[in-house]
Amino acid sequence: MTVVRKVPLPAGQPREWYVAHNRRLKAMRLAIALLDSGVYTPDRATDRRICGLAQRIGVHRPSRTTCRAVRDLLPAPTRR
Repeated sequence: MTVVRKVPLPAGQPREWYVAHNRRLKAMRLAIALLDSGVYTPDRATDRRICGLAQRIGVHRPSRTTCRAVRDLLPAPTRR
């Protein structure tokens, strides 16, 4: 397992930049956890399911915007 060193965020950015950055990180964590739990498509990733998973993995309850970002990260269903 590779250990990734945390690097401090750059100073001097507007507050919105930090909010968006942290939201993307949270969405990625939740999307990975959803994939690990067997949820592979955005239509199965409801806000309720995402919030329940967040509680289970110890992440603060995500906003509706973050839930939307999580669904955007999941792969779209493929047509056969």
